[in-house]
Amino acid sequence: MSTWPLSTAVPAPSRPVTVSVPATSANLGPGFDCLGLALELRNEVTVEAGEGTLAYDSPQTTRYTVEVSGVDAGKVPADGRNLLLQAADALFRRVGRRPAAAAVRMVNRVPVGSGLGSSSAAIVAGLLAANEVAAAGMTQGELLRLAVEMEGHPDNVAPAMLGGLVLGVLPDAAHGPAELILRRLAPPPLAVVIVLPDFPLLTADARAVLPPTVSRADAIFNASRVALLLHALTSGEPDCLRVAMADRLHQPYRLPLIPGATVAYDAAYEAGALGVALSGAGPSLLAFVEDDGAAVGQAMADAFAAAGLASRTWQLRPAAAGARLAHGG
Repeated sequence: MSTWPLSTAVPAPSRPVTVSVPATSANLGPGFDCLGLALELRNEVTVEAGEGTLAYDSPQTTRYTVEVSGVDAGKVPADGRNLLLQAADALFRRVGRRPAAAAVRMVNRVPVGSGLGSSSAAIVAGLLAANEVAAAGMTQGELLRLAVEMEGHPDNVAPAMLGGLVLGVLPDAAHGPAELILRRLAPPPLAVVIVLPDFPLLTADARAVLPPTVSRADAIFNASRVALLLHALTSGEPDCLRVAMADRLHQPYRLPLIPGATVAYDAAYEAGALGVALSGAGPSLLAFVEDDGAAVGQAMADAFAAAGLASRTWQLRPAAAGARLAHGG
């Protein structure tokens, strides 16, 4: 893209803006494309604009330097394919101005292509940083709407921005609402175990296996489980999570794509998990636990190992806070 050439020269330093954005887990079983939870695993991005501001449509290009470190850093593009830069560009386009130069430093902790919202974290970080750099003054609601436009659904970007457990309802011209509805709920007082097998699964491929229509029975099944899931996660009564996190819309089609995932799913329950689900579209699995989750994590890792896959494990807490902004210097 012509607006994102990279420069080997570091731009003149300015007041740096640092953004911290949490990982997220979408769906949580039955809440397909509408429910997500923020997790305490954070990417940090610092953007330092150089001297000068350009009109967005100026023929002069913005000079960027991009430095990526941390988890899966080699998988994060340092050019115009970078979603953070694309999100920043979307905001600059809205407000009609952009910096003449900027240095971007990304410290990555959310694994890429994992089902833990790395794309949404990049979008949210890019929008928040660009809002500050351009002195745009966009509200959180405006930034969220722009994030949802980019991502297509709110289940990851909304908890990344707001923290906690978030339910999102997209606008619908025929039946309403006219505007995006988001409801943030306090995160559950449970620990979360994430096990990520070393298996590439593109979101596009995970969506391609889904049937174009669902039966009435499956729709009723999921509707009842979503209602029960919200109760279980917000009432302090997690005993019904196993029932509440059952799903018929996406997991039966996606789990078989990942070697060992169906066995790992069952093994987590056998090891004492309260509730288990694919995290987003996968390939990672999420389990809610009341203890440190070591046994549950090991059971899932062993199942993936038996299928020939190495895996990585995280023991996390839900994040009450969403994206955080700080000025450095």
